[in-house]
Amino acid sequence: MLFGDYCPGGKLPVTFYRSTDDLPDFLDYSMKNRTYRYFTGEPQYAFGYGLSYTTFKVGKAKLSCKQMAKDGKVTITVPVKNTGKREGTETVQIYVKALDDPGAPIKALKGFQKLQLKPGETRNAVITLDGEAFEYYDDWIYELAVKNGRYQLLYGTSSRDADLHALNFIVK
Repeated sequence: MLFGDYCPGGKLPVTFYRSTDDLPDFLDYSMKNRTYRYFTGEPQYAFGYGLSYTTFKVGKAKLSCKQMAKDGKVTITVPVKNTGKREGTETVQIYVKALDDPGAPIKALKGFQKLQLKPGETRNAVITLDGEAFEYYDDWIYELAVKNGRYQLLYGTSSRDADLHALNFIVK
């Protein structure tokens, strides 16, 4: 791996903060600024971040539909191109952001797909989300439920805002 004979494609399963000052007080049990789902600052290394010996370009995604029923499905097709000189693996990540629910996480990982690409090769990541991807805690019924409303489907290579592109979506 050190000599480039193998191209790693792993991603971080946690967020690395720039400083302990970014973390809430130990006795504060709220989720604010904990994990990538609620962190409002700029992390040192974001959840889903990874390095490689090659480079990739994520293209403009397409949705199978612009809205769905609570029990429906939506498929997101994301083109990815290996723009480097080595074969490598990239992981396309899909996050959901609830625009009408202030208590919901800032974003939450709901799907991903790994693609192995040769230099210059372009392939599509095809990821399907069902109603469960739009479930959030409902205070009225004290459990998770799919909520009607406006959402953003964020896609990219990590949870870092600069690595994500947004598509608007509606659940009815």
